[in-house]
Amino acid sequence: MNKSYTAVDDKEITQGVNKSTSEVVVPKAYLVSFILITLCFPLWGFANDITNPLVKAFSKVLQMTTAEGTWVQVAFYGGYGAMAIPAAIFIKKFSYKAGLLMGLAFYALGALLFIPAASAQEFVPFLFAFFVMTCGLSFLETSANPYVLSMGPASTATQRLNLAQAFNPVGSLLGMFVATQFIIQKLNPASDEERRALAAEASTTALDKLSAITANDLEVIRNPYLAIGAVVLVMFVVIAIKKMPRTEEKSESLDIKGTFKRLFANQNYREGVVAQMFYVGAQIMCWTFIIHYGTEVFVNLGMTEQAAEAKSQSLNIYAMIIFCLSRFICTFLLKYINPGKLLMLLAFGGMVFTLGTIFLEGVAGVYSLVAISACMSLMFPTIYGIALTGTGDDAKLGAAGLIMAIVGGTFLPMLQASIIDMKVVFDTFSAVKFSFIWVLICFVVIAVYGKRSQKHLPK
Repeated sequence: MNKSYTAVDDKEITQGVNKSTSEVVVPKAYLVSFILITLCFPLWGFANDITNPLVKAFSKVLQMTTAEGTWVQVAFYGGYGAMAIPAAIFIKKFSYKAGLLMGLAFYALGALLFIPAASAQEFVPFLFAFFVMTCGLSFLETSANPYVLSMGPASTATQRLNLAQAFNPVGSLLGMFVATQFIIQKLNPASDEERRALAAEASTTALDKLSAITANDLEVIRNPYLAIGAVVLVMFVVIAIKKMPRTEEKSESLDIKGTFKRLFANQNYREGVVAQMFYVGAQIMCWTFIIHYGTEVFVNLGMTEQAAEAKSQSLNIYAMIIFCLSRFICTFLLKYINPGKLLMLLAFGGMVFTLGTIFLEGVAGVYSLVAISACMSLMFPTIYGIALTGTGDDAKLGAAGLIMAIVGGTFLPMLQASIIDMKVVFDTFSAVKFSFIWVLICFVVIAVYGKRSQKHLPK
């Protein structure tokens, strides 16, 4: 089984690497495979960022509080936590390619489960579909990230991962666009109050009308997932028939206990997992609750709720464009700046813009929230690369810990949502604004890691 995953023999791969200089980011021996793996990065970017606006959408369609709607994020990012270690064990036993195929299969299955979920008109089946889908994303990320790191000289590993990760926001941007144009704007224009009024009336006519609205809205949510499911199945077939190079040594023994013992003894790795957890939490909070933040601001400026929601989601797209451009710029800067130092500087920038989000009034606060994305652009792949520095073959299970850290996208947004549901704090201060204190705390943690990690990196 393992032989079928080898595009070139070990000698050919070694020669390809030996011909490379320390400045080569992707040696020719890996180029085609690198491109194929890189095409997977937009797939989970799409899934992540079409899902974030659904907290608001489900809360509206199924008449739930913000905290209840945030169970979308708990199910979505919970799949990462549940499957990361099993995925790493599977990959260590078989290969990176086997992990990619398993991930794509789960991804497609989860997307197709939106069909029965929409028919049931219940929240729990959707949560199960999200969970299955992100079990697949866990396999994908646990496979793709260390695979890319291994495709060339160690001296350019972080730069190589940043190059691949630079295409992740393309998928994210497409996900946000689809969420805006094909979900948010296609939902029935009935407001939260109108839907609650129909439910409270409890007459047959009112309940039938509400049921029809709900059924239509859930079908609107379902359709983009069916489309991405078809794309994922095509990608599964392409990778299945393409021979891929084996960059890892074949291992007869998994030695899971020994691997985890070495990883937990590694201070740089331990702190990297914590930093990654807080980074993911910050990212999800900013991109999920920009809709709540913007809606509050624009309604106060005289817009209708539906117009304010649409404008806020459009700003989320601008934030992703900034994120995308910033990642390419920061990847270039890594040639000249120590990754840990650049991470620290970006975290400081994130703190400044978060303070603006909390304390500035009107559109100035919204623009500050959008600007945070420029500072987040480099964080995930850089923390990932720094944390795995010097871990060798332990990187397979080490990658699992860093993927498990994505569970920061479950409990941190839930904590923020709990504050938002308070409506106001300190009698006058907007709860939505104050809730971004959690984002500020996240950037403090990341800045500390950026500073401390510099001693572990080559000069």
